[in-house]
Amino acid sequence: MTDKTLTFGCNLSVDNYWDIGDFARRAEDLGFDRVTVGEHVMDGNPPRPTMMGIPAMAAAAGATTRIRVLTGIVIAPLYHPVMLAKLVATVDQISGGRLDFGIGISGQRDTRAEFDALEIPVNTRGRRTDEMLRAMKELWTSEHVSHHGRFFNYDDVTLLPKPAQEPYPPIWVAGRSDAAIRRAAVAGDGWYPYLFTVNRLRRSNASVREMAEHSGRDLGRFHWGLNQPTAIDDDPDKALQAAVAHVGQRYVTAERSAEDIARALCVTGNAEDCIGAIQERVDAGVRDFVFGFLAGEPDDYFRQMELFSNRVLTHFR
Repeated sequence: MTDKTLTFGCNLSVDNYWDIGDFARRAEDLGFDRVTVGEHVMDGNPPRPTMMGIPAMAAAAGATTRIRVLTGIVIAPLYHPVMLAKLVATVDQISGGRLDFGIGISGQRDTRAEFDALEIPVNTRGRRTDEMLRAMKELWTSEHVSHHGRFFNYDDVTLLPKPAQEPYPPIWVAGRSDAAIRRAAVAGDGWYPYLFTVNRLRRSNASVREMAEHSGRDLGRFHWGLNQPTAIDDDPDKALQAAVAHVGQRYVTAERSAEDIARALCVTGNAEDCIGAIQERVDAGVRDFVFGFLAGEPDDYFRQMELFSNRVLTHFR
Protein backbone atom coordinates (compact mmCIF):
# COMPACT_ATOMS: atom_id res chain seq x y z
CA MET A 1 0.00 0.00 0.00
CA THR A 2 1.29 3.46 -0.88
CA ASP A 3 -0.49 6.56 0.39
CA LYS A 4 1.42 9.81 -0.06
CA THR A 5 -1.10 11.66 2.08
CA LEU A 6 0.17 9.85 5.19
CA THR A 7 3.11 11.04 7.27
CA PHE A 8 4.88 9.17 10.06
CA GLY A 9 6.84 10.79 12.88
CA CYS A 10 8.19 9.75 16.23
CA ASN A 11 7.99 11.24 19.68
CA LEU A 12 10.96 10.78 22.04
CA SER A 13 8.98 9.24 24.89
CA VAL A 14 11.76 7.53 26.87
CA ASP A 15 12.80 9.19 30.13
CA ASN A 16 16.31 10.34 31.04
CA TYR A 17 17.67 10.55 27.49
CA TRP A 18 18.61 14.01 26.27
CA ASP A 19 20.57 13.55 23.02
CA ILE A 20 17.96 15.13 20.77
CA GLY A 21 20.41 15.51 17.88
CA ASP A 22 21.17 11.79 17.80
CA PHE A 23 17.47 10.92 18.05
CA ALA A 24 16.60 13.25 15.16
CA ARG A 25 19.41 11.95 12.94
CA ARG A 26 18.34 8.34 13.55
CA ALA A 27 14.73 9.20 12.73
CA GLU A 28 15.77 10.98 9.53
CA ASP A 29 17.98 8.08 8.44
CA LEU A 30 15.12 5.61 9.10
CA GLY A 31 12.73 7.55 6.87
CA PHE A 32 10.45 9.20 9.43
CA ASP A 33 8.84 12.49 8.41
CA ARG A 34 9.05 14.42 11.68
CA VAL A 35 10.28 14.26 15.25
CA THR A 36 8.99 15.75 18.45
CA VAL A 37 9.32 15.69 22.21
CA GLY A 38 6.90 16.60 24.98
CA GLU A 39 7.25 19.61 27.24
CA HIS A 40 6.82 20.42 30.90
CA VAL A 41 8.44 22.98 33.16
CA MET A 42 7.57 20.80 36.14
CA ASP A 43 5.61 17.60 35.61
CA GLY A 44 4.01 17.12 39.00
CA ASN A 45 5.64 17.50 42.37
CA PRO A 46 7.95 15.69 42.83
CA PRO A 47 8.46 16.01 39.07
CA ARG A 48 9.90 13.59 36.59
CA PRO A 49 12.74 14.92 34.38
CA THR A 50 11.43 16.82 31.34
CA MET A 51 12.61 19.11 28.56
CA MET A 52 11.19 22.19 26.83
CA GLY A 53 10.04 21.67 23.28
CA ILE A 54 11.34 24.73 21.45
CA PRO A 55 15.04 24.42 22.33
CA ALA A 56 14.82 20.65 21.86
CA MET A 57 13.43 21.06 18.34
CA ALA A 58 16.06 23.70 17.56
CA ALA A 59 18.67 21.06 18.40
CA ALA A 60 16.83 18.49 16.25
CA ALA A 61 16.71 20.91 13.31
CA GLY A 62 20.40 21.71 13.64
CA ALA A 63 21.32 18.03 13.53
CA THR A 64 19.29 17.22 10.39
CA THR A 65 18.54 18.49 6.89
CA ARG A 66 15.17 17.06 5.83
CA ILE A 67 12.99 15.93 8.68
CA ARG A 68 10.33 18.26 10.07
CA VAL A 69 10.39 19.22 13.75
CA LEU A 70 7.18 19.45 15.78
CA THR A 71 6.79 21.12 19.15
CA GLY A 72 4.69 18.34 20.57
CA ILE A 73 3.44 20.16 22.52
CA VAL A 74 4.36 23.66 23.71
CA ILE A 75 2.24 24.54 26.73
CA ALA A 76 1.17 27.90 25.33
CA PRO A 77 -0.33 29.56 28.43
CA LEU A 78 2.99 29.32 30.26
CA TYR A 79 4.42 31.92 27.83
CA HIS A 80 3.91 35.54 26.86
CA PRO A 81 2.69 35.72 23.24
CA VAL A 82 5.42 38.11 22.11
CA MET A 83 8.19 35.85 23.41
CA LEU A 84 6.54 32.67 22.13
CA ALA A 85 5.99 34.20 18.68
CA LYS A 86 9.65 35.25 18.57
CA LEU A 87 10.88 31.79 19.60
CA VAL A 88 8.70 30.08 16.99
CA ALA A 89 9.84 32.44 14.22
CA THR A 90 13.47 31.85 15.19
CA VAL A 91 13.23 28.05 15.04
CA ASP A 92 11.31 28.21 11.78
CA GLN A 93 14.06 30.36 10.28
CA ILE A 94 17.01 28.31 11.49
CA SER A 95 15.33 25.07 10.38
CA GLY A 96 14.67 26.40 6.89
CA GLY A 97 10.91 26.30 7.35
CA ARG A 98 10.70 22.79 8.83
CA LEU A 99 8.76 23.65 11.99
CA ASP A 100 5.27 22.45 12.90
CA PHE A 101 4.00 24.43 15.89
CA GLY A 102 2.15 22.06 18.22
CA ILE A 103 0.41 23.71 21.16
CA GLY A 104 -1.83 22.76 24.05
CA ILE A 105 -2.81 23.89 27.51
CA SER A 106 -1.46 20.87 29.50
CA GLY A 107 -3.84 18.15 30.52
CA GLN A 108 -1.67 16.13 32.87
CA ARG A 109 -3.17 15.44 36.27
CA ASP A 110 -0.72 17.49 38.38
CA THR A 111 -0.57 20.38 35.95
CA ARG A 112 -1.08 23.02 38.65
CA ALA A 113 2.54 22.69 39.82
CA GLU A 114 4.10 24.36 36.79
CA PHE A 115 1.42 27.04 36.58
CA ASP A 116 1.95 27.89 40.25
CA ALA A 117 5.72 28.01 39.72
CA LEU A 118 5.26 30.65 37.02
CA GLU A 119 2.49 32.52 38.89
CA ILE A 120 -0.11 31.85 36.19
CA PRO A 121 -3.64 30.92 37.34
CA VAL A 122 -4.29 27.45 35.97
CA ASN A 123 -7.98 28.17 35.48
CA THR A 124 -7.14 30.84 32.86
CA ARG A 125 -5.12 28.56 30.59
CA GLY A 126 -7.73 28.00 27.88
CA ARG A 127 -8.74 31.64 27.58
CA ARG A 128 -5.10 32.73 27.60
CA THR A 129 -4.32 30.35 24.76
CA ASP A 130 -7.22 31.57 22.64
CA GLU A 131 -6.04 35.16 23.06
CA MET A 132 -2.43 34.15 22.37
CA LEU A 133 -3.31 32.47 19.08
CA ARG A 134 -4.93 35.63 17.78
CA ALA A 135 -2.04 37.75 19.02
CA MET A 136 0.73 35.56 17.63
CA LYS A 137 -0.80 35.35 14.17
CA GLU A 138 -0.81 39.14 14.00
CA LEU A 139 2.77 39.34 15.29
CA TRP A 140 3.91 36.92 12.56
CA THR A 141 2.17 38.73 9.73
CA SER A 142 2.23 42.45 10.64
CA GLU A 143 4.51 45.16 11.99
CA HIS A 144 3.96 47.82 14.67
CA VAL A 145 1.49 45.54 16.40
CA SER A 146 -0.49 46.70 19.42
CA HIS A 147 -2.67 44.42 21.47
CA HIS A 148 -4.93 45.15 24.43
CA GLY A 149 -6.72 42.05 25.66
CA ARG A 150 -7.86 40.37 28.81
CA PHE A 151 -4.44 38.91 29.67
CA PHE A 152 -1.85 40.70 27.52
CA ASN A 153 -1.13 44.31 26.66
CA TYR A 154 1.62 45.73 24.46
CA ASP A 155 2.17 48.49 21.91
CA ASP A 156 4.20 48.91 18.73
CA VAL A 157 5.82 45.46 18.58
CA THR A 158 7.60 44.34 15.41
CA LEU A 159 9.22 40.90 15.27
CA LEU A 160 11.86 40.41 12.56
CA PRO A 161 12.61 38.17 10.85
CA LYS A 162 9.18 36.74 10.19
CA PRO A 163 8.80 32.95 10.07
CA ALA A 164 10.27 31.24 7.01
CA GLN A 165 6.90 29.61 6.26
CA GLU A 166 4.15 31.90 5.07
CA PRO A 167 2.12 33.13 6.75
CA TYR A 168 3.51 31.13 9.73
CA PRO A 169 4.26 27.51 10.72
CA PRO A 170 1.25 25.17 10.78
CA ILE A 171 -0.42 25.27 14.19
CA TRP A 172 -1.32 21.80 15.47
CA VAL A 173 -3.75 22.04 18.38
CA ALA A 174 -3.43 19.20 20.89
CA GLY A 175 -5.92 18.17 23.52
CA ARG A 176 -8.76 15.91 24.53
CA SER A 177 -11.62 18.28 25.39
CA ASP A 178 -14.43 19.83 23.37
CA ALA A 179 -12.73 23.19 23.87
CA ALA A 180 -9.54 21.85 22.27
CA ILE A 181 -11.50 20.46 19.33
CA ARG A 182 -13.14 23.85 18.86
CA ARG A 183 -9.75 25.60 19.10
CA ALA A 184 -8.35 23.34 16.38
CA ALA A 185 -11.36 23.84 14.12
CA VAL A 186 -11.54 27.62 14.48
CA ALA A 187 -7.92 28.71 14.98
CA GLY A 188 -5.64 25.79 14.14
CA ASP A 189 -4.09 24.19 11.09
CA GLY A 190 -4.19 20.73 12.58
CA TRP A 191 -5.81 18.54 15.25
CA TYR A 192 -3.42 16.49 17.39
CA PRO A 193 -5.21 14.30 19.97
CA TYR A 194 -3.65 11.86 22.42
CA LEU A 195 -4.91 8.70 24.13
CA PHE A 196 -8.00 8.37 21.93
CA THR A 197 -9.70 5.15 20.99
CA VAL A 198 -10.41 4.64 17.30
CA ASN A 199 -14.10 5.51 17.82
CA ARG A 200 -13.24 8.67 19.71
CA LEU A 201 -10.80 9.66 16.97
CA ARG A 202 -13.51 9.28 14.36
CA ARG A 203 -15.95 11.37 16.38
CA SER A 204 -13.41 14.11 17.13
CA ASN A 205 -12.38 14.41 13.48
CA ALA A 206 -16.02 14.71 12.48
CA SER A 207 -16.52 17.40 15.13
CA VAL A 208 -13.55 19.39 13.82
CA ARG A 209 -14.97 19.26 10.29
CA GLU A 210 -18.42 20.30 11.46
CA MET A 211 -17.15 23.23 13.54
CA ALA A 212 -14.80 24.38 10.78
CA GLU A 213 -17.57 24.28 8.21
CA HIS A 214 -19.79 26.31 10.53
CA SER A 215 -16.97 28.88 10.80
CA GLY A 216 -16.50 29.00 7.04
CA ARG A 217 -12.99 27.53 7.12
CA ASP A 218 -11.35 25.57 4.32
CA LEU A 219 -9.61 22.47 5.71
CA GLY A 220 -7.90 21.53 2.45
CA ARG A 221 -4.41 21.74 4.00
CA PHE A 222 -5.40 20.75 7.52
CA HIS A 223 -3.27 18.23 9.45
CA TRP A 224 -5.25 15.33 10.89
CA GLY A 225 -2.71 14.24 13.48
CA LEU A 226 -2.42 11.70 16.25
CA ASN A 227 0.06 11.27 19.08
CA GLN A 228 0.04 7.48 19.25
CA PRO A 229 1.63 5.37 22.02
CA THR A 230 3.09 2.31 20.31
CA ALA A 231 4.85 -0.90 21.30
CA ILE A 232 6.18 -3.12 18.53
CA ASP A 233 7.95 -6.44 18.96
CA ASP A 234 8.18 -9.73 17.04
CA ASP A 235 6.59 -11.23 20.15
CA PRO A 236 3.10 -9.63 20.47
CA ASP A 237 2.91 -10.58 24.15
CA LYS A 238 6.09 -8.61 24.92
CA ALA A 239 4.70 -5.60 23.06
CA LEU A 240 1.46 -5.78 25.03
CA GLN A 241 3.40 -6.03 28.30
CA ALA A 242 5.24 -2.81 27.41
CA ALA A 243 1.96 -1.05 26.62
CA VAL A 244 0.45 -2.21 29.90
CA ALA A 245 3.49 -1.06 31.88
CA HIS A 246 3.81 2.38 30.30
CA VAL A 247 0.17 3.30 29.56
CA GLY A 248 -2.26 0.81 31.04
CA GLN A 249 -0.89 0.98 34.57
CA ARG A 250 -0.83 4.77 34.49
CA TYR A 251 -4.49 5.12 33.56
CA VAL A 252 -6.01 2.03 35.17
CA THR A 253 -9.40 2.55 36.84
CA ALA A 254 -11.71 0.49 39.00
CA GLU A 255 -13.85 -0.13 35.92
CA ARG A 256 -11.12 -1.01 33.41
CA SER A 257 -8.01 -3.13 33.74
CA ALA A 258 -4.57 -1.96 32.68
CA GLU A 259 -4.61 -4.46 29.81
CA ASP A 260 -7.98 -3.24 28.53
CA ILE A 261 -6.72 0.35 28.55
CA ALA A 262 -3.48 -0.60 26.79
CA ARG A 263 -5.37 -2.46 24.06
CA ALA A 264 -7.80 0.42 23.52
CA LEU A 265 -5.31 3.29 23.49
CA CYS A 266 -2.08 1.81 22.13
CA VAL A 267 -0.89 0.39 18.85
CA THR A 268 0.71 -2.83 20.02
CA GLY A 269 1.92 -6.16 18.67
CA ASN A 270 4.10 -7.40 15.85
CA ALA A 271 4.45 -5.61 12.51
CA GLU A 272 1.24 -7.09 11.07
CA ASP A 273 -0.69 -6.14 14.21
CA CYS A 274 0.63 -2.58 14.02
CA ILE A 275 -0.21 -2.26 10.34
CA GLY A 276 -3.79 -3.31 11.04
CA ALA A 277 -4.14 -0.90 13.97
CA ILE A 278 -2.72 1.98 11.95
CA GLN A 279 -5.07 1.25 9.07
CA GLU A 280 -8.01 1.44 11.50
CA ARG A 281 -6.85 4.92 12.47
CA VAL A 282 -6.37 5.92 8.84
CA ASP A 283 -9.96 4.84 8.21
CA ALA A 284 -10.96 7.05 11.17
CA GLY A 285 -9.40 10.06 9.43
CA VAL A 286 -5.83 10.25 10.73
CA ARG A 287 -3.20 11.35 8.20
CA ASP A 288 -0.24 12.57 10.29
CA PHE A 289 0.96 9.99 12.81
CA VAL A 290 3.49 10.58 15.57
CA PHE A 291 4.47 7.36 17.35
CA GLY A 292 5.74 7.35 20.91
CA PHE A 293 7.50 3.99 21.26
CA LEU A 294 6.99 2.59 24.73
CA ALA A 295 10.34 1.72 26.25
CA GLY A 296 12.18 2.14 29.52
CA GLU A 297 15.63 2.50 27.95
CA PRO A 298 16.97 4.29 24.85
CA ASP A 299 18.29 1.08 23.27
CA ASP A 300 14.83 -0.49 23.32
CA TYR A 301 13.27 2.71 22.00
CA PHE A 302 15.68 2.80 19.04
CA ARG A 303 15.21 -0.94 18.43
CA GLN A 304 11.48 -0.33 18.08
CA MET A 305 12.06 2.67 15.79
CA GLU A 306 14.17 0.51 13.47
CA LEU A 307 11.75 -2.41 13.51
CA PHE A 308 8.85 -0.07 12.79
CA SER A 309 10.73 1.58 9.93
CA ASN A 310 11.70 -1.73 8.31
CA ARG A 311 8.41 -3.59 8.76
CA VAL A 312 5.63 -0.99 9.00
CA LEU A 313 6.68 2.16 7.11
CA THR A 314 7.64 0.03 4.13
CA HIS A 315 4.07 -1.31 3.99
CA PHE A 316 2.53 2.13 3.72
CA ARG A 317 5.15 3.40 1.29
